[in-house]
Amino acid sequence: MSEAAKGHLAMLVFSALVAGSFALGAMMANEVAPIAFTALRFALAAVLLGIAAMATGGIAARDAAAPWRYLLLGGLFSSYFVLMFEGLKTAPPVSAAAVFTLTPILSALFGWVLLRQVTTARMALALAVGAAGALWVIFRADLGALLRFDIGRGEAIYFVGCMVHAAYVPFVRLMNRGERPLVFTFGMVVAGTLVLTVLGWSAIRATDWAALPGIVWVTLAYTVVFATAGSFVLTQYAALRLPSAKVMAYTYLTPAWVILWQIALGHGAPAGRVILGVVAVMIALWLLLKDEH
Repeated sequence: MSEAAKGHLAMLVFSALVAGSFALGAMMANEVAPIAFTALRFALAAVLLGIAAMATGGIAARDAAAPWRYLLLGGLFSSYFVLMFEGLKTAPPVSAAAVFTLTPILSALFGWVLLRQVTTARMALALAVGAAGALWVIFRADLGALLRFDIGRGEAIYFVGCMVHAAYVPFVRLMNRGERPLVFTFGMVVAGTLVLTVLGWSAIRATDWAALPGIVWVTLAYTVVFATAGSFVLTQYAALRLPSAKVMAYTYLTPAWVILWQIALGHGAPAGRVILGVVAVMIALWLLLKDEH
């Protein structure tokens, strides 16, 4: 399997794992402060990643060079997760997942600014089709709401988080100095934990952890193992092998995965008209992943 193919496989798994965060996150977002939840999530993920890094080759002194890199990247991605759960307090999971699909066009922009990665004509078409499909889902197939730009508060908050996420992908390639993905991810998660703990200390202390409902702990376990540690490693692994726009192209699969998650959890499927937007998003994925000649 080629290095590029490995990157594609990593992002396929990533999209399925991330979708679970939307479905479960919407069920617990109003039960605990997002920054407190994310701080605990990052701390536990750091422990898992640290153990994994030590068991698969260890952490060298040179890996700690320029620690400001880890603070920057950890701060970016931790901010994304806080804004995601803040947005899920009011945004339906499928709508939030549609907002997430706007990250490829943002990532292509950051990729050009930071790395001078050029977007081809077909990529530009794919991004436009994907954005149109995402907007159709975000506005719940309501043309009047789209024309009024009547966007929900949760979707607006999460869009800011997606801008942060899009910047993170090219920054990984820019900041990595040859560190193994697992070690580099560990450094980012530790740094993110420090940032979240400092900024969210009052919320952490105010949380009655013993009184939280079971869905919070289920979501915590899932997000620690799969959506934090797993997605960090997979995204960085792919970002070192694929252009930024193609890495983020896999976000276009997220609404479809979320619909499957919602059905599996007994929440039903969205209206048929909304599904049309998801179909447009899938077309965009195909256009983005098709090799250029």
